[in-house]
Amino acid sequence: MIDNNNGEEYIGRLKVLAVMCTLVIAVLIARVGYLQIYDGEYYAHLADGNRIRIIPSMAPRGTFYDRNGQLLVTNRPGFTVSLLPLTEPIKPEVVERVSKLLNVPLEEIQQKISVHSGFDPIRIRPDVTQDIVTIIEEQKDLYPGVVIEVQPIRNYQLKQEGAHTFGYVSEISDAELEKKKDEGYKSGDIVGKFGLERVYDKEIRGENGGEQVEVDVAGKPVQILGKKEPKPGYDLILTIDRDLQVAAEKAVDDMLAQISCNAAAAVVLNPQTGEVLALVSRPAFDPNLFAHGISTKDWNAINNNPYHPMDNKAITGEYPPGSTFKIVTGTAALASGRVDPYELIFDSGTHWLVPKGNAGGEALGWLDFHAALSHSDNVYFYEMGNRLGVDLLESYARMFGLGEVTGIDLPYESPGLADWKEYKWEVYNDEFYLSEIMDAAIGQGFNLVTPLQAAMVMGEIAANGKRFKPHLVKQIVTQDKEVIKDFQPELVGELQVEQWVIELVQSGLHDVTVNGTAARNFIGFPYDIAGKTGTAENSQGTDHGWFVGYGPFDNPTISVAVIVEQGGFGASSAVPIGRQIMETAFALQNVPKTKSAQ
Repeated sequence: MIDNNNGEEYIGRLKVLAVMCTLVIAVLIARVGYLQIYDGEYYAHLADGNRIRIIPSMAPRGTFYDRNGQLLVTNRPGFTVSLLPLTEPIKPEVVERVSKLLNVPLEEIQQKISVHSGFDPIRIRPDVTQDIVTIIEEQKDLYPGVVIEVQPIRNYQLKQEGAHTFGYVSEISDAELEKKKDEGYKSGDIVGKFGLERVYDKEIRGENGGEQVEVDVAGKPVQILGKKEPKPGYDLILTIDRDLQVAAEKAVDDMLAQISCNAAAAVVLNPQTGEVLALVSRPAFDPNLFAHGISTKDWNAINNNPYHPMDNKAITGEYPPGSTFKIVTGTAALASGRVDPYELIFDSGTHWLVPKGNAGGEALGWLDFHAALSHSDNVYFYEMGNRLGVDLLESYARMFGLGEVTGIDLPYESPGLADWKEYKWEVYNDEFYLSEIMDAAIGQGFNLVTPLQAAMVMGEIAANGKRFKPHLVKQIVTQDKEVIKDFQPELVGELQVEQWVIELVQSGLHDVTVNGTAARNFIGFPYDIAGKTGTAENSQGTDHGWFVGYGPFDNPTISVAVIVEQGGFGASSAVPIGRQIMETAFALQNVPKTKSAQ
């Protein structure tokens, strides 16, 4: 028989338990409802984050065309080996396997992994060969988390020709990433490191795309949920003439081989617009080596070359201008009234104040300005330096734009040196002497210019005193050739001298190629031109050879500067290069030959 009191107590406990269970269930239902209704979107996003990955795809960089539409720099498809840690880190044994297969140092791969964040692929080696791709694809079980990406690889069609203009690309460094991360750059991005690739990187790099991929618990892709196509970068239409560039490079290479020299530079530009038609620096390098990750062997070959292939000597090389500077000295002397153009000055072989003479010891007798310039007489121009003084000579050098960068759209341009007096005081704590003024007047001493500046000086005389900013890009366009930016000639300076002064200098430079120091080299030349030879003293060895010129004489369309390091007399080393460049340029431009040559 059940005790009624105990039964009632038992029933009471059941009721309490039932109420508690009901409350717990109610709370759970309420919580589920809250999570579903109020926080549903948040948790759905978290769930998607566990099963959805964004795999980026690289945008192809913009194409480079020459002024006539010929291809210079393009892209080609290449295979890149990458690590893709979708759900868990790549196993150490897999990393070691990849290191051995690709011959990439293990420490280098571990460094990339250590700085990696997010779900972007960790790119280990670009542009691998087909046999590497085959091994990874056929042995997937040995390479979990290792993927093959098809990426655009930069293709420099002329190889080393034009390398210093076009530049090269490579993977962004940690230091660069720290500076550019706010601009959308990420680890593993390919960026311009040199030349136009560097200067116009933002315009030509494009916008990366990607795939939204659903993965399973093992991290394997299940299906593609969405895809954003990469947007190619803008194209560059350059001022460069591909045919002239190739011809200029060949002319330089042939001469270097002939006289057993190792370094030279050449610049060809249109003095009426500032457009650079060709730019050569020797020795050079193949930028394709950097596009797919340069090997230690190739890098050492470039880096250990004593003639510095990575230097763009056309804009960074600073040389004494030699007798080409007499263009500046002569203009200054005439414009300032320090000499009458018809005044005769006697050259006895040495100057009467300081025992300085001509390079070959010649004594040319009585000379007016025209004869002195065409025959490049040192004694005459020593006297011009004596009459001008250092301050006035410096001011005219700066009027020509010397002593400062030209502003060309390439990195690392050097300014040269035109503040000789200030430089000597800062470095040597000493005054400027008369003998040093005379040296400066003939382009020696502390006087330094770049080949680009030398071409600009000649171009200013050709353009009747106008100086246009040199540039290498005519237009930035879309792939559909819609113009994004058009670069027009930019006048940046003008010689503050009377026109008769420029005409006298032009006449003297014209006679250089007819009866003067370059006449022998231009016998039978089919075009009427102006020019100036130069030989720059070199304390480190044989003198450097210079040539600057412009033409056609009556309507100049090109200005040329050539320097051959340790080439000796300019007439024998630099002038033949300049002649070949000018002849090619005029033929490409369909310039009529002079009557005497027809």
